[in-house]
Amino acid sequence: MKILLTGAAGQLGRSLQRTLGAHDVTAYPHQRLDIADLASVRAALAAEPPDLVLNAAAYNRVDDAESDAGPAYRSNALGPRNLALASHEAGAAVLHVSTDYVFDGGGHRPYHEYDATGPRSAYGASKLAGEHAVREHNPRHYVVRTAWVYHEQGGNFPRTMLSLQDRDEVRVVNDQTGSPTYAPHLADAITALIDTDAYGTYHFAGRGQATWYELTRELYRRMGISTAVVPVGTDEFPRPAPRPQYSVLTTIQEPRIVLPPWEEGLAAFCTRLDKAA
Repeated sequence: MKILLTGAAGQLGRSLQRTLGAHDVTAYPHQRLDIADLASVRAALAAEPPDLVLNAAAYNRVDDAESDAGPAYRSNALGPRNLALASHEAGAAVLHVSTDYVFDGGGHRPYHEYDATGPRSAYGASKLAGEHAVREHNPRHYVVRTAWVYHEQGGNFPRTMLSLQDRDEVRVVNDQTGSPTYAPHLADAITALIDTDAYGTYHFAGRGQATWYELTRELYRRMGISTAVVPVGTDEFPRPAPRPQYSVLTTIQEPRIVLPPWEEGLAAFCTRLDKAA
């Protein structure tokens, strides 16, 4: 399959370039392709006509979007719309990666693909707008929602917690629960999905659930870090954008592709960090 990959320099984009080795991939980081520019998108597809456009690009500055939503909508809504429109014109399918932030977080059981959405933040609203645009402009679409993605490289929560290990204690939120997702595991699931032609919406996230505190405690245990981890409430770290209190993802969609437990993803992350050290 010929694949045009956007967001190639990000955590997921790097992982996808490894898992998509059996395919012919043209990888575009943001610097080479601005997906919010429709003319540029059409030109890229004309230069390398793909069978699938895989969009791993996103604007992820959640708090900044609350005061200035324009950049978020440009990247998370207009960009996916352009990719869906241009891919449909070219006779290609499209896969778009979305987020657990499309849910309001008020539930008490894992969200599946048919649950009602209701984002509470500008970022979440921009991602939901991108989903709608992809579904509207290309019937051959996959929308993949994921959550709490991390990788050995790039800015993410586990790497931030590791940077704080020399403190006497680390205070971590314990009243937000989600699905920690290791980027290579997510890339494996996406790679399996694109061979199915089973278009639709999917939830791909680390199996099980954890709070940020539980994730940090397990990270420090696996890395042999003795720094005390103290559970605190969200109100101790006020942020401009509200976070979903509970946004665990599960899947009931067929084909049912299930990621490994989040603990296995964290173990792989720690192993790779140790080998790189």
